[in-house]
Amino acid sequence: MTMGTGGPVASFSVWDYVVFVGTVLGAAGIGLFQAIRGRKNNSSGEFLLGGRQMTAVPVAMSLTASFMSGITVIGTPAEAYRFGADYWIFAISYAIMSIITAEIFVPLFYRLGITSTYEYLEMRFNKLIRVIGTSMYITQTALYTGMVIYAPALALNQITGMNLWGVLVATGVVCILYCTLGGLKAVIWTDVFQMVIMLAGFVAVIARGAVIQGGLGKIWDDCYQGGRLSAFDFDPDPLKRHTFWTIVVGGSVMWVSIYSINQSQVQRYISCKTLTQAKLSLYGNIIGLWLTVSLAVFSGLTMYSIYKDCDPFTNGDVGAVDQLLPYLVMDILAAYPGVPGLFVSAAYSGTLSTVSSSINALVAVTVEDFVRPVWKNLTEKQVSWINMGLSIFFGFLCIGMAAIASLMGSILQAALSIFGMISGPLLGLYVLGMFWRTANSTGGLTGLIVGLVITLWVGFGAQIYPPLADKTNPLPISVAGCNRTQDLNYTTLAPWTGAVTLTPLNLISRALADSWYSLSYLYFCLLGSLVTVIVGLVVSAITGGCKQENLRLDLFVRRRDLFCAGCGKDSEALDSEINEKAGSELKNGSNNAGFKDSQFNIVDKDVEKVTKM
Repeated sequence: MTMGTGGPVASFSVWDYVVFVGTVLGAAGIGLFQAIRGRKNNSSGEFLLGGRQMTAVPVAMSLTASFMSGITVIGTPAEAYRFGADYWIFAISYAIMSIITAEIFVPLFYRLGITSTYEYLEMRFNKLIRVIGTSMYITQTALYTGMVIYAPALALNQITGMNLWGVLVATGVVCILYCTLGGLKAVIWTDVFQMVIMLAGFVAVIARGAVIQGGLGKIWDDCYQGGRLSAFDFDPDPLKRHTFWTIVVGGSVMWVSIYSINQSQVQRYISCKTLTQAKLSLYGNIIGLWLTVSLAVFSGLTMYSIYKDCDPFTNGDVGAVDQLLPYLVMDILAAYPGVPGLFVSAAYSGTLSTVSSSINALVAVTVEDFVRPVWKNLTEKQVSWINMGLSIFFGFLCIGMAAIASLMGSILQAALSIFGMISGPLLGLYVLGMFWRTANSTGGLTGLIVGLVITLWVGFGAQIYPPLADKTNPLPISVAGCNRTQDLNYTTLAPWTGAVTLTPLNLISRALADSWYSLSYLYFCLLGSLVTVIVGLVVSAITGGCKQENLRLDLFVRRRDLFCAGCGKDSEALDSEINEKAGSELKNGSNNAGFKDSQFNIVDKDVEKVTKM
């Protein structure tokens, strides 16, 4: 069979299985090594936060790897193949996200010394909001992690013939093993190993594709001729799926919600030994994200160059778009024993890193938000055993969610989008608490609920009434060069037609489908955040605002947090000074304007002044 002309492809060889199994065992070995190395220190802080002794480079690579899941490894190239290189604009979003997270959120969480991100919600608002926030996180993470396990397993199963349920269970068991035995250090160092494997998989696809097509220039020219390089669409229409503005504005807010308040990410950078290292880990993360998205997008462009005259999906060679890259790998790399195994390892390395970080984060929030408040006299040894037990529990829960995902069919995409829909209102709640001192718990809770309802409404509506092609902008594909076309797979969305009886209800549904439900999915998070903040401020004002005298100054963003390169122990000393002075003023019944100011403000470096913005 000539490459790029359709038809069946080769299956896994013995050497492919050897490479794949070797990679998985290598990941498990890292967990065992960290368990043996750290067996003398079994404290909860060591297990959940790596003893707060991690440095910037491994944490930066771990931050990159943890959200570059198997879905990313398989899905991003397919996105570039189908819609073009506009996905690369996310590189700008990654930079904006890293700066905002490093300069606003990291100093706040780091100086508070928290283990669970949601501890902040109780400090700033109340226990109920903390419990709700934690419950939302556990629900979304367990569901998302199940999808992360299931989606690449499904695609690779249909291409390689590997047993689906065997792979699912094996993936979960390996993650449980090194999460249970090694804790966060095992997760971080395993992520470093897995990121290298992921990048190597992309490089192998690009290099072999360049050889087949006659160079990178030929790939670039094919993509230009096929309209895949027209990335910068400046149309401000919020209903279009991907434009420069939806990616830079909406995408930045979405990634801020993932990196700034998601326990899986926060737990990594607060494990650093100093605040400077924590910030550097996020700036180093930019490089990792840029490299990953660039290689992933160019892998998709390479795939288009090879299949420009014979689309495997339309030709019926694959049953889903997410199977395109695995199909390409078996098509062009099967002649090199072990290389397809490397790619499968790359996809599963992404899955392993996401699942392991999710399990460790779920354990952290459960212990800090549910176990410790109930059983306050637990010894460190007892907490360590609870940590390991919860790792096992959540590991099998995520495997169970993957099993449920297999029954969802078209709900799979809906379940994945829930991740963004929940993060938006939560981000709005944190922003409300960090910047507006007048916001109270009633306003915060009301804003969170309203924001969540709005995002779920538009999100689920978009699944029931998906936007049409004029909003999603799929690029043309061809089957003119295929060897066989008897099983063509023309799957299209049925447009609205006049055959439907135009009752008032149908008219409303049609209007919503053409406007509200067509909102770009990248704006879901921004929408949820804005609604939460606005409703929170209005309700807080109506209910009398916040009792200023009960607030700690270190719960707010401060001017000296921003671009503070020399932070560390000095910052900790200043934090202690702030709390001591605040406590003294409260005790003496001070009428300091900092406790009475009703406007949006940022605490200045001078602990006795609050600067109005």
